[in-house]
Amino acid sequence: MQRSLKDYLVVSVKGIAMGAADVVPGVSGGTIAFISGIYEELISTINNLDLNFFKTWKNEGFVTSWKKYNLSFLLALFCGIAISILSLAKIIKWLLHNEPLLLWSFFFGLVLASILYIGKQITTWNPKVLISIILAAVISYFITIAEPIASPESLWYLLFCGFIAIIAMILPGVSGAFILLILGAYETFIGILNQFREGLTSLDFNLMWQAFYKILIIAVGAIAGLKLFSKILNWMFNNHKNMTLALLTGFMIGSLNKLWPWKKVLSWRTNSEGIEVPFIEKSIFPSNFDGDPRIILVLLFITVGFFLILMLERLATKKED
Repeated sequence: MQRSLKDYLVVSVKGIAMGAADVVPGVSGGTIAFISGIYEELISTINNLDLNFFKTWKNEGFVTSWKKYNLSFLLALFCGIAISILSLAKIIKWLLHNEPLLLWSFFFGLVLASILYIGKQITTWNPKVLISIILAAVISYFITIAEPIASPESLWYLLFCGFIAIIAMILPGVSGAFILLILGAYETFIGILNQFREGLTSLDFNLMWQAFYKILIIAVGAIAGLKLFSKILNWMFNNHKNMTLALLTGFMIGSLNKLWPWKKVLSWRTNSEGIEVPFIEKSIFPSNFDGDPRIILVLLFITVGFFLILMLERLATKKED
């Protein structure tokens, strides 16, 4: 596909929108890609990208190989995504430390609406579907209350999280940031992005490198997951669509415990910056919250998050029509 510089700038703007969605649990970058009309091209380009790129480069030259694999499109898109994620990471980190009640309530509303969005796509309801939803919800709930098996900052765990979270790039309606929340690595990822941005803006190459090699490990996991998930999800949706949607719905229902705004900290851990942060938390009633529960504001932010997803769903439906 021949594109002008203006066309690639438009692709970058769409990437910025996708990046903003990927930072927020409950909003899928895949949904934004679908709404903006680049979803099929994105998936097709990723699926076609393989080691034959180097063979074409050797036989026909770099420029031919670059054009054949549509890499200008990917470069423009991922530059937009990177700019957006690095810009928003600082805001998210500030909110996590200063307005956690409002931030988590907004996320809760996003995921609550996402459950309806995914669930209503189930076309046939039968005992198998109901059992799948219940089973997935129970498993997801126990994941949210389980003690993490490793520090969210350990390198192998970052590799695993990158592998799992990349599903958001393939499947509209499922958020990678939401999956990171379930795995307990969301705040760690935000911290790594902030560290990289700070190193970049201050030209502190030591700080930049500390973040970059972690990002590289995440990227390796993401690339592996991207290639594998694209094939698995295509097979599951082509052969067991209702069951797949049921499992996703149940998984998100069980995860609401993780996003419940009112928490009691049961134990703490020290992060890479030497700061004590919550390690294990328990969901509690607002009346038992240590501090002002801010119930009215929490309900307001849940409502805002909920209707944001409904608005995106409506845009996606219009695009499909």
